[in-house]
Amino acid sequence: MKAYRINYLAGLSILTVLAGASLTACEKDTDGRPQISPGTPVATRIMPDSAASGSVVTLIGTGLGDIRSVVFEKQNVPAGFQTTLNTAESLIFRVPTEASGGMQNITFTNSAGQSVSVPFKVLAFPSVTDVSNYNFTKGTVITINGNNLDDVTAVAVADSVKGISDAATIVSKEKKKLVVQMPASSLTRGTLSITNATGRIRTKQEFVNVDKAYQIFVDSYGTGFQDGSWGDAGVISTKEFMSGTASASKTYQKGNWHLIAFANWSSSAINYSANYTYITGWIKGASADYSLYVTTDASKGGFGDTNEANRIDVKAGVWNYFKLKLSDMDFWLPGKTLKQVGFRIKGPDKQDETFYFDDIMLVK
Repeated sequence: MKAYRINYLAGLSILTVLAGASLTACEKDTDGRPQISPGTPVATRIMPDSAASGSVVTLIGTGLGDIRSVVFEKQNVPAGFQTTLNTAESLIFRVPTEASGGMQNITFTNSAGQSVSVPFKVLAFPSVTDVSNYNFTKGTVITINGNNLDDVTAVAVADSVKGISDAATIVSKEKKKLVVQMPASSLTRGTLSITNATGRIRTKQEFVNVDKAYQIFVDSYGTGFQDGSWGDAGVISTKEFMSGTASASKTYQKGNWHLIAFANWSSSAINYSANYTYITGWIKGASADYSLYVTTDASKGGFGDTNEANRIDVKAGVWNYFKLKLSDMDFWLPGKTLKQVGFRIKGPDKQDETFYFDDIMLVK
């Protein structure tokens, strides 16, 4: 009787172990998603109903626990989301950086292929990171790099204070690049107004109308100007230029502290005017990074001075744009006539170096 009881208990233990092993073997591996049957997804509300890239959005409804993909209609851009955060009543996701601007549907699809779509407005204002040129005349083609530029509908050079807006022509447009042809304009300088499906922005970059500026060198010497350089003469180069067909070049000899000078000894030299606000231009760098110093004969320090307030840091081998505010420099004393504008270097110490200068102008 005792032996029988022992065998019975042993058999019961074995059955229990086998049953447990059977249940373990049948348990389904998961990836962390809540085990919710697909059901039919229904959307009742989306919060907010418009947002920019990176914003968090919540979809409210029923049957949402098994959603496997979220896709923005324009360009079929997928949105990332955490499946483990899903519930049957809500789904949280972010507007993807690549989403195109404007009204469009967002489609939510579950593992059974059932889907629901919700209208949504992606706020994708145009943005500008850099431009190919800051100077223009009628017909100048400028390339604008940035984002959300593929649906741009209008571009204009504008001054909101003066109430002037001159429309540019859109040549081509892509998501990250916009090419425009600049208009004739009565503005001395202005920003660009850029409009797309989301709305309108004004660029931080300001553009200078070459035709309205006092030209020191633009393809050739301005009226009354000639070369007045120290050491080797400055020459006109048709091989290197930022815009147009030519630039002024100067070879600075090793250790000689040369300068390139644009001199105007004629009656067209201009007397001091507080209306002039900036000196602007482009300089193509030499074999290494250097600093050049703007110098004038109308300054307090005199022509040939190397005032730190007048310094321009010029990177090697590329065109460098500069726009210096005259009131921040030692440039032009009231009552003086401006006859010489130059760019001086300290050195160079290692070897001769050649720089190129283009679109050197005074701007009101």
